[in-house]
Amino acid sequence: MEKIIGLLFIIVGLLLVIYPMVSSAFLSIIIGFSLVCFGMAAVCMGFVFTEDSTYSLLSIIVGITSLILGMIFMFFLNALPFLVSLQFYIVGFLMIFYGILGIIYLDDKSYIALSVIGLILGILNIVLAVFAASQPFLIAVIIGALLIVDGVVVMVVGSSKSLIEKHG
Repeated sequence: MEKIIGLLFIIVGLLLVIYPMVSSAFLSIIIGFSLVCFGMAAVCMGFVFTEDSTYSLLSIIVGITSLILGMIFMFFLNALPFLVSLQFYIVGFLMIFYGILGIIYLDDKSYIALSVIGLILGILNIVLAVFAASQPFLIAVIIGALLIVDGVVVMVVGSSKSLIEKHG
């Protein structure tokens, strides 16, 4: 099973590297379609499950939000660079926030130095977020290369794991 999963990772990775724009758009459509299906199921669950009104209302809200995001990803926005840049933005702002807090409130010099490093890394994350949003081509290539590496690792470690279990 590990070899099949590893091979699938390698194939998807190669497709992303060879055809980054088409693959990225295709992944966006798949993500959008998945969100639309999930949104419809969540809305239906909200209407069907009426025993708890809070759960029902939250399920409908999550479903409608998923439907809207799914439609946006399917027709207007490339999901891959958007999600990657969103992740970089969130991590970057959190690192900046904690870096500033550490500089202001910590007394130990080594902790202040770590806070400054965290602040600098947070700023770099924001720069990477801007880069990821503006360069969907490179994000697809990077994710493809990582999938290829992951596929090779899964294939190698998977066979080693079964050998260890067999002779262990």
